[in-house]
Amino acid sequence: MRYLASACFFLFALMFVLALPARSQTAQHPFTFQDAATLHSAAAIAVSPDGKEILYRVQFGATKGPEKIEWHIMTISGGDEHKLDLPEKFRPSGFTREGSALYGVYEVNKAAQLATFPLSSPNSPAAAAAMPVPLTSLPRGGHSAVISPDGAHYVVKADPRLPDPLEDVHTVIEAQPVSLYVIGTDGKDGAWWCPALRDVSDVAWSPDGNSIAVLSETPKIGFHYVRSFIDVCSANGAKHIATVDNAAGGIGWINDGKDLVFLSTTSPVLTPDHVWTVSASGGTPVDRTPKLGASALQLTVDAKGNAWVAVAHGVRSEIEVLRNNSLQPAYEWPNGTIYSGPVSPQLSFAPEVRVLTVDDPQHTSNIAIARGNSLEKLSHEGDDELAKVSFGDVRAVHWSSKEGITLEGIATFPADYKTGQHYPFMVLPHGGPEASDSLRLDMFSRIFAGMGYIVLQPEYRGSTGYGTDFMSAIYQRFGDRAYQDVDSATDFAIRQGWADPNHLVMFGWSAGGFMTSWTVTQTHRYKAAIEGAGITDWLSFMWTSDVQQIDYDARWPDKDPDAFLKFSAVMHSENVTTPLLILHGAADERVPTYQGREFFEALAARGKTTRMVTYPGSPHFPTLWEQRQDVFREIAAWLAKYNP
Repeated sequence: MRYLASACFFLFALMFVLALPARSQTAQHPFTFQDAATLHSAAAIAVSPDGKEILYRVQFGATKGPEKIEWHIMTISGGDEHKLDLPEKFRPSGFTREGSALYGVYEVNKAAQLATFPLSSPNSPAAAAAMPVPLTSLPRGGHSAVISPDGAHYVVKADPRLPDPLEDVHTVIEAQPVSLYVIGTDGKDGAWWCPALRDVSDVAWSPDGNSIAVLSETPKIGFHYVRSFIDVCSANGAKHIATVDNAAGGIGWINDGKDLVFLSTTSPVLTPDHVWTVSASGGTPVDRTPKLGASALQLTVDAKGNAWVAVAHGVRSEIEVLRNNSLQPAYEWPNGTIYSGPVSPQLSFAPEVRVLTVDDPQHTSNIAIARGNSLEKLSHEGDDELAKVSFGDVRAVHWSSKEGITLEGIATFPADYKTGQHYPFMVLPHGGPEASDSLRLDMFSRIFAGMGYIVLQPEYRGSTGYGTDFMSAIYQRFGDRAYQDVDSATDFAIRQGWADPNHLVMFGWSAGGFMTSWTVTQTHRYKAAIEGAGITDWLSFMWTSDVQQIDYDARWPDKDPDAFLKFSAVMHSENVTTPLLILHGAADERVPTYQGREFFEALAARGKTTRMVTYPGSPHFPTLWEQRQDVFREIAAWLAKYNP
């Protein structure tokens, strides 16, 4: 839809956001919130021990309430697809040894317990009557479970403490321990293994099923640094393998169980982005990717000992395999993204079958199977719905900032974009900041493009996908370097002739919300801005977020408060002239709600144009679809009023 210099256009766009109008069966329409709310997507979960069936999850929205989830099974040929009738409180993780049941966690008396669910013919009376069979009765329940390669045991990550008898009266603020509970797949001989390990983050069974590699990490409460610890745990106790003076993630056994592989980093930024190995008998970890100009973001080691790594190369992610201590390309999805390593049978005697979840800007995520070196898509969730949508172009674009920094971004265009015409423009920095936008169907960009905007998502310094130096460049410099990069994206869009320089807006959530709140204290070029769950006061934020935030700055805030106030928008509210809408979850623990409230109060007291909306019970981003709809309702109304 072409840009019209009147409020009528934006009121019409607002109608698209608020209600789904009647449409013909064949006519296409711009992407709207209602399309996002009804769109189905699929993700691979597990492959059966015989290698013939795939368990996958289907997700979609609703008019009200949380995300809807269904569990489906199909054959590896893509046929015989059917929905499983699972209880709402059962979340499957994989197949049992015989493949006749699923295992996962099942909520019993408000605690998640390890349970199995029998599989049968989808149309049989037994299928409708089946219920999960709990295998554990842990006092505080478990978080997740993994079956051993021989199919004999499960390991459950769980809180070993007894319940607090006064939990309905008070909440004790303390680090919550996570330990290992091991039980036979027959539900017998359950026991806590290596009870001294109480901060477990990742686990992996040894090839023989007798030991567990354990990655632990210092908890947030009680520490002002991050260290990681690798141990090998068995029924006889734990053996310490290595200490990593940084963050780490993922772990697995390779080289016939002789070595362990994991992800870590060499920078103060707490995002593991390199592949490391260490001898399973102990020793000094070795960085196997010291010159990686990308980011290794996710590690999967299958039952055959193959180490698969999801590697972000800018806005494109692919799967690589670690062979001879070096990464080699394995699988890619044309013009799209693969987020995580292959899902394979979890048992060592099973055949090699690899299923991946793929995504691209024209389709929602779906599952694909590896046939040799290529991928064949098996599911087609969302295709029927998207056939009714008119999409504009999505491009990976590149430019240089005023500081000479080479940058990349993703530009999303309206469906009826015409070269040479100016359009209203939105710069949309991602959250994280150690994250990146990727070539996928991005709901935010598509909705705003459906309203007639050209949207540019800049991968500023601090983003993953461009190497450790690029990612860590914003350490203690988030306010100036990331701001310069994001603002240069707007300069680029104007130079390209896309953006109407008189109709520029900015929107970001979380770290992108910080970027928005900070930007409006530094420049007056934007006609309107929307800040979602943004950091506005770094001095208080560092201690009050629910996770470690010292990857921004590890100095002690009370020892050098000026360093944290320097980039706090609340300290510069007098500079703001851009109308600013502030959106925040009322139960946000990642960026506490007072961050938005403090900035709003300061702006309102100075007579600035501002509005704040909070969402009751909402965490960092609303989980209820009626609240998500209101987010876009508020944004559309704000843009209609201040960027007509």
